[in-house]
Amino acid sequence: MKSNDERLQGILDRLESLSYVKSAKIPNIELYMDQVTTFMDENLRKAKRYPEDKVLTKTMINNYAKNNLLPPPNKKKYSREHILLLIFIYYYKNLLSINDIEQLFLPLTENHFESGSNPTLQKIYEEIFSLEESQMERLKQDVLVKYEKSQSTFADLECEDKEYLQLFAFICELSFDVYLKKQMIENIIDQMREEQEAELPERKKKK
Repeated sequence: MKSNDERLQGILDRLESLSYVKSAKIPNIELYMDQVTTFMDENLRKAKRYPEDKVLTKTMINNYAKNNLLPPPNKKKYSREHILLLIFIYYYKNLLSINDIEQLFLPLTENHFESGSNPTLQKIYEEIFSLEESQMERLKQDVLVKYEKSQSTFADLECEDKEYLQLFAFICELSFDVYLKKQMIENIIDQMREEQEAELPERKKKK
């Protein structure tokens, strides 16, 4: 059985292996659905939990379009902007509901999806992911602090599962952090939704 120190090292090694899809890798031509799923699977395979997992399926793409997360393809072909949105969706889909992602993406799809928009969706993508390196370093430091705190728990306890209890404390520390951040994100999205609903009468008047 692995020690807690070995588990921590495994976490840090995995973090080192993860990276976002560079925009230069995204084809500058329109792709058919099979090509889209292949591209996503090849470029996000390191983020999969299990090797047999699918990053993206045809059903998922159809559901995203049906739920207004993704603009419809042009004659069954998907643009560079579609791919950029799908990458964002991939990161959000295990954290937020479909309705929340739709609300969050609304300004992107309305104002920045079309080519020639200012800024372009590619520019937004590159700007956001340029923060990756510094964010990863902060995350690793935060993980180390949480781990050290968890290893100080149950210090005076003498029992066979002491190491498990310290590991459980570590997982709880990480989970509570995720829980609080999820609460904050949902609160912001709720505010966005309320603001949009308040603006609807004015939009109708202008039309």
